[in-house]
Amino acid sequence: MAEILETILLIISVLLIVLVLLQGNKASDAGQIITGGNERLFGVVKERGMELFITRLTAVLGTAFIIISLVLFLM
Repeated sequence: MAEILETILLIISVLLIVLVLLQGNKASDAGQIITGGNERLFGVVKERGMELFITRLTAVLGTAFIIISLVLFLM
């Protein structure tokens, strides 16, 4: 059982790395404060389509990673 969970954890880890690299850089918007382009910074920008899917999948895989890690730790 532990070997299967370790394999699943490894797959989830690789998928999380790929998904985080695919996500857009949201921190680059913070630089607009210095340049004065803060009208978009304080506006509501909703994710749509693939961005929303990647964000939700990252959250689900992150949760699964934590749960499986805790299960393996307690075994």
